[in-house]
Amino acid sequence: MIFLARCLLVVTAVRLGLTLLSYNRVRSLVTRLEARQCASMGELRRVAWGVAAAARFVPRATCLTQALSGQYILARQGNASKIRVGIERGTGEQLKAHAWLVSDNHVVLGGSIDGFAHLVDHGSR
Repeated sequence: MIFLARCLLVVTAVRLGLTLLSYNRVRSLVTRLEARQCASMGELRRVAWGVAAAARFVPRATCLTQALSGQYILARQGNASKIRVGIERGTGEQLKAHAWLVSDNHVVLGGSIDGFAHLVDHGSR
């Protein structure tokens, strides 16, 4: 229960940050923590569950909000991750972007990467 409350606090803070500040500023605040080790699959699943559950209570907690929140929570534990940003292929005139949280080549949050063109990765790994 405490972990879920912590996730809710982080998701809310990141959502507010993205509303009031630039993405680059929020990203710099999230990535300032030293994170070098790889998380276990159990830790990744726990973060994915906590952030996804908390995001249901935060209006406009988009894929980017969730990915940044998960990255911050993992980094607080010393675990490295990165935000992967891509665009959907074949959408015609309408550009559809998406963000994922990736740790040690495992997608933690954001669902499948299939059907998207990779643009950039932000983070420690």
